[in-house]
Amino acid sequence: MKKLWGIFAFASAVAVLIVAMKIVNWVPSLAQPDLLKKYRNLDEVKTGLNMRDIIIPSYFPQNLKWPPSTILAQGKPFQAVVMEFEQDVTKDTSLVISQSLSENFRADGKIRLVQLKEKVNYSLKGRNVVLEVGFGSKGEMCSRVFWKEGKYWIHVMSKSPPFELLKVAESMIQ
Repeated sequence: MKKLWGIFAFASAVAVLIVAMKIVNWVPSLAQPDLLKKYRNLDEVKTGLNMRDIIIPSYFPQNLKWPPSTILAQGKPFQAVVMEFEQDVTKDTSLVISQSLSENFRADGKIRLVQLKEKVNYSLKGRNVVLEVGFGSKGEMCSRVFWKEGKYWIHVMSKSPPFELLKVAESMIQ
């Protein structure tokens, strides 16, 4: 009977500890709801952060899934939204679009240019954009383009040649 009571006490203590850790992890989001966190959809971002002007592409490659597989957003210290898109077949993140009020904000966690092959200034629908082409961590071709659209800095990164990436970027310019 003592052993059974000891096991029950141990299991109860572990359960209480798990609940306490969940609460401790949840409290900062209550105190500062505008910090970077995951959202279910773009409407939730627009209402939750009062961000009405999220720029999305009108052209979208057929091999990628819509809606975004991951949406991260923040209101503080500056507004930013990150949308990640997966390939239909492999479920690998192949396109990342970010928009931010900060020029230095980078969302290159899933797609990162490890080896830069070429960097050029480019004119796209009257905007001065910077196009970078190179290779990712697994040797795959990666491309990135960024520019300022109104008050936001837009970064579009893709595990693809630059031609497809430029079509997506061009469709975002208003």
